[in-house]
Order: sequence, then C-alpha cells, then structure tokens
Amino acid sequence: MTRSALCRSRRIVIKVGTSLLAPPERPIQARRFSALAREIAALREAQLEPILVSSGAVGLGLRRLGRSQRPRTIPEKQAAAAVGQIDLCQRFQKALGRFDLKVGQILLTHIGLAQRERFLNARHTIQQLVRAGVVPIINENDSVATEELRFGDNDHLSALVTNLAGADLLILLTDIDGLYDRHPKQPGARPIRELSSVTPELIRQVSDSTSLVGTGGMRSKLAAARTAAHFGATTVIANGRQKDVISRILAGEPLGTCVQPQPTSGQISARKHWIAYSLKPRGTLHLDAGAARALVERGRSLLPIGIVSLEGQFGVGDLVRCCSPQNIEIARGLISYTAAEVERIKGQKSPRIATLLGYTNGPEIIHRDDLVLLRDEG
Repeated sequence: MTRSALCRSRRIVIKVGTSLLAPPERPIQARRFSALAREIAALREAQLEPILVSSGAVGLGLRRLGRSQRPRTIPEKQAAAAVGQIDLCQRFQKALGRFDLKVGQILLTHIGLAQRERFLNARHTIQQLVRAGVVPIINENDSVATEELRFGDNDHLSALVTNLAGADLLILLTDIDGLYDRHPKQPGARPIRELSSVTPELIRQVSDSTSLVGTGGMRSKLAAARTAAHFGATTVIANGRQKDVISRILAGEPLGTCVQPQPTSGQISARKHWIAYSLKPRGTLHLDAGAARALVERGRSLLPIGIVSLEGQFGVGDLVRCCSPQNIEIARGLISYTAAEVERIKGQKSPRIATLLGYTNGPEIIHRDDLVLLRDEG
C-alpha cells in the first residue's frame, strides 16, 4: 500500500508507547491522552475502525505507588501494572467520553493467543466491540504474565493484534521520527521514509535504545512491522508528538517510516500467521540439505528421513523451528510427534514409523498445512 493509498485503510491498529504517555522522570502527558482521543474520534466520525494498543500501565502504576524506577522483579512489575491499568483505562475513558465514545478493555496473555480457541474468541470480542462503535483498548495482562508467557513488548503485541483483528494498517507511535540511516543523534543522520521490506539483517543492525520504563526500541518496531507485513498490513512508525499525526499519515504525508506489506505471493493466511507469530517454539529440528530444499523449493511436508538432530522437549501439536544445514531457521510448524518419538524415527523412511513406535500419527513429522516458510530468512 503506497502512502497515497493509506487513506483507504479501514481498520487501523494504533500503538502508543510509554514514552508518549508516562515518560520516566516527567509528568504524565495528559494532553497526549486528549490529542489521541480527538484523533480517534475523527477516525470514528469518518466510519473508520480504530483499535488502540496502549503501553503505560506500569509507568502510571509506579507513579501511583510513589516510585520512579522500573521494577526489578516480576511481582513488583505485576503490582505496578495492576494499579496502573485502572488509571490508564480511566484516562482514555474520560478523554474519549468527551466525544461520546465508549471504550472496552481487553487484556491479553501470550498463552491465551497461543490457544487457537482463545485466539478466535479474542477476535470475535474485538469485532463485536468495533461493530458496536466501541474503541477497544488492548494491553498485555502484565499483572499475571510471567517472562515465559509474555509477548515481549507491546510492539509485538500490536502486530499480533493486527492479524487478530484483520486490520489494514498498523501505526506505531513513538518519540522519534521513524528509522534513520544511522543513529538519529549523529550528524548527518537522514530519515528513511520508505521500506519495501524488513529483513532479519536490518533488524540486527538497528540499535535498540530503551527508556527506563518502556520496553520497545526501534528494533522491536521493525520486527513488529515485519510480522504485520506477512499478514498483508502496512506499518507506519512515526513520532506521536507531532500534531494530528494519525490524520496526516492517512492523508499521505511522508511522516515517519512506512513499511510496505509483503507482495501477495509472500503473504500468509491468518491461521499460518497465528502459527508463525502467536506461538512460542518449544524445540528445533535440524534438517539435511534435501529436506530443506523440499520445504523451501517444493512446498513439501517434513518427513522423518530429513531430520538430522533435534533440540528441546516438545509434545504433539507444539511449535518447532526447522533449521537448514547452515543453522538458518527456514520454517516453523506444528509437529505431529513428541521429542522422544522424533528421536527414535529421525533419519528413517516414513513406512518405518509404525514399526519403530508401534503406531503412527501419519507419515509427516510436520504436514505442509501446519508449516510456515520464513521466506526472507534464508
């Protein structure tokens, strides 16, 4: 989607960071809540469907608890989030209420989206709120999430919500003017306005400066844009401190960095997007060259004969990585056998499975319908 075509976006996920709402060692940005509410109201007036993913709960909670530094333990962070989440939602409710808009809060956990039924339930809830004219405000449920169950940051969460909601556009509002060709504080740094794709190499090259309270830097925003692109959504990373930033983006102004979606041939279905990005891998399969070619070049299922070795403890239905002989992750998918079973049948032809195990879940270790190729990884 080109800049001029952004005006055709209908369902828009807007992620706003902690640095904009409750920056460390600075007052709470009450005017920012009001400005966001005014822009969201304008979107609703234009019959568009904004969905808000908002950070700031921990930062607001720390102020309520009289603290200024980021929590060092999970229980401290959970407590701050529990207090701040109420404050965050009340502030948006008050700001949007001035425009006669209602808000609905949705708190998500990674394990919730990892279960397909819960994923679909969350999708139905968002769709019902949008149909009812309610503005969904989505956040990670930090008050109960542990490190193992976390999304990592709200940039990643916003990309998953883009898939969850079937959105056309993801806007990541931060405190800098998008991506630069070098560190923005260096002399001669120039903004990069358009990106046709986000490669793993680019993500690794970008420095990831984070605030004392926020958890997302430019690296995480590019990773989120890449995730959204695989679903077919455009992402714009822009400075949320600019006046009318959302409406100006939709008008086609060259603000921030615009990351284009994958070409149609490179996009994946909602279910495969869920497999690739909503689940956490539980293990790794190392493949020989023939199996790697069969997956990447011929779109085949993964058979046991192509597996050289494995790592991790996984069960039937878990997500596993598939790595080439060069140890590059080329695919990931839902496995049909446990780690112990794969250990026994690796390197064998499929007809030997029943003989070795005494039963079979099918000839494929991962069926191609449950396999997602990471095309730009290899």
